[in-house]
Amino acid sequence: MSRGNEDSPMTEAVQVNDGATPSLVLGLGCERGTAAAEVIGLAEEALRAAGRDYRLALIVSLDTRAEEPAMFAAARHFEVPFRTFDAATLEAETPRLANPSDVVFRHTGCHGVAEAAALAAAGAGARLVVPKMRSVRATAAIAAPFQFDAKVSSENESVFSVADPVVVRAG
Repeated sequence: MSRGNEDSPMTEAVQVNDGATPSLVLGLGCERGTAAAEVIGLAEEALRAAGRDYRLALIVSLDTRAEEPAMFAAARHFEVPFRTFDAATLEAETPRLANPSDVVFRHTGCHGVAEAAALAAAGAGARLVVPKMRSVRATAAIAAPFQFDAKVSSENESVFSVADPVVVRAG
């Protein structure tokens, strides 16, 4: 994936679907300081729950987790990009959530992180393949179908490269 900076927004599309294998997006949430092993273990459990052949295309979360080491560890583990959304973008997904939470809203400003991030990244026609799953300090959910254009369309989104965890924002 190419990197941009504030003067040069990303415009190059990234091919994430080979056409033969369904692409899925993994939404993750976690408390600050959650161990990478816990996040990766929950992610693996969610992917097993998907119960079919798939290609994981992207990991997504709330922008307040943009610097969380466990998120980058998961992206590196699965060799996919990590993208974040702001709370307002995730809150807009509330009508599509299987498990909205007032508690999560009080802490984050959105009624769900894992489900909402997965749905936001997967697009308007997306559906939850795996609704929110929980571990002690993390959440995971999976959405499909997934069509991703790496062009960052607003300042409300950030894209991360697995190899180089630098925030890329459109200017």
